[in-house]
Amino acid sequence: MSDETARLGELRGDCGNCFGLCCVALPFAASADFALDKPAGRPCPNLGTDHRCGIHARLRGEGFTGCTVYDCFGAGQKVSGHTFGGQDWRGAPKERARLMFDVFPVVRQLHELLWYLTEALGLAAARPVHPELRRLLRETERLTRQPAEELAGLDVAAHRGRVNVLLLRTSELVRAGDRKGRKAKDRRGADLMGARLRGADLRGASLRGAYLIAADLTGADLRDADMIGADLRDADLGGADLTGAFFLTQPQLDAARGNRATKLPRSVRRPAHWETAD
Repeated sequence: MSDETARLGELRGDCGNCFGLCCVALPFAASADFALDKPAGRPCPNLGTDHRCGIHARLRGEGFTGCTVYDCFGAGQKVSGHTFGGQDWRGAPKERARLMFDVFPVVRQLHELLWYLTEALGLAAARPVHPELRRLLRETERLTRQPAEELAGLDVAAHRGRVNVLLLRTSELVRAGDRKGRKAKDRRGADLMGARLRGADLRGASLRGAYLIAADLTGADLRDADMIGADLRDADLGGADLTGAFFLTQPQLDAARGNRATKLPRSVRRPAHWETAD
């Protein structure tokens, strides 16, 4: 196992070492993803006193699909165990609990950036920018370990902007190596909702921030494509080849549909709900 693979394994939510922060800190809006409205800072009615979800095994059937596609990238255990030293929000003063809820989404964003930076360091074609990637990785990790009050006031957007410049350069280097004389498609931010892309050749394409909601990507060739921020909700990836696709996260896959024939990069797991698909 490479250092990058091991590191990515650490950047996954560990509910057993978290105080159910995502079930309290984040708001819900009644929709196809959530069965009810819930404001930020109020515990979900399904959250038990042991910080476990009372309907975890049947979330999809109960109308909470949004919960099944969420991952904090390990921010929950970081905030619970490190930032607040194991202090439970239930027994904390209201001001302290509110601070915990404010800090959690900040650390979650920083951990998502850690995921991208770590994955970039595992891409051989990005070797020219590895020193800069390592520097930003160390800086981002340092930010996650700041005191709660400093984290709450952090300008995450500014830091994300700095990281994004380097991730864009990483994407260019990786996709240039895949093109081999052919012009790769640039679909950054494209509106491809419901698009018929069955069997499409999207090798080395940039799909950064593309809206692929409910798109038909069955059998599509997505090898070495940049998937950062692509909205794959209800997209059909049955039989698609995502070998080498990069900046693809578990929440993106969990929100999509696929099957056992879908080929995936090693950085992600095959979603459990795909196992019953044809």
